[in-house]
Amino acid sequence: MKYLIVNADDFGASRGINRGILEAHCHGILTSTSLLVNTPTSEEAAELSRTVPDLSVGLHADVRKELDASDTVSRPELRAALREQFARFQELMGRPPTHLDAHHNTHRDPRALPYFLELAHEQGLSLREHSPVRYFSKFYGRWKGETHLEQISEQNLARMLATEIEEGITELSCHPGYVDPDYPSGYTVEREAELSALCAPRVRRVLLDESIQLVNYDDAGKLLEHAPV
Repeated sequence: MKYLIVNADDFGASRGINRGILEAHCHGILTSTSLLVNTPTSEEAAELSRTVPDLSVGLHADVRKELDASDTVSRPELRAALREQFARFQELMGRPPTHLDAHHNTHRDPRALPYFLELAHEQGLSLREHSPVRYFSKFYGRWKGETHLEQISEQNLARMLATEIEEGITELSCHPGYVDPDYPSGYTVEREAELSALCAPRVRRVLLDESIQLVNYDDAGKLLEHAPV
């Protein structure tokens, strides 16, 4: 069986991004999101999430400052920052996150990875790229400083779903939202293109045709719990 989590990064980054994520969930195929906890619109995102109980919400930890501080980043400082953000998530949401990942995938940095793995193990969380959930990252529309809207079009999303989603549980990461002048980012018009594709009726038809079942991280945890060893 093919199960698909469609997870939006950057929840809490701005009002426009918050609004786009909610729209992609309510009118599209989005099932999950990851929350930045130390931004001016983190609280708004947490409040919005309470209106959509089927949207799983994980922690989108941001440790860029700690990693950029020096080449010899203080290990206790990095570990403390990650745990402070975990505590902040619980304060905002009133519960633990459903999964764990990192802003700009900084968990891949060998200086940071041990602390992400430690927290994921302690809390029983799926960490992106370090769990049975396969990570699919090709639905992204900018690289080498250039925009590639063809990569995040409705047509290409439909093609990827039909040809690249495998048996088991897959997380397709995405970044939907609305252009927000208050949020400086190199990824702007691409967010609106992603939102349009995620809400396209054609995309939902492909899921039906390919027998791909949408799930969130709560569902995935139960599926993995009952999977044969």
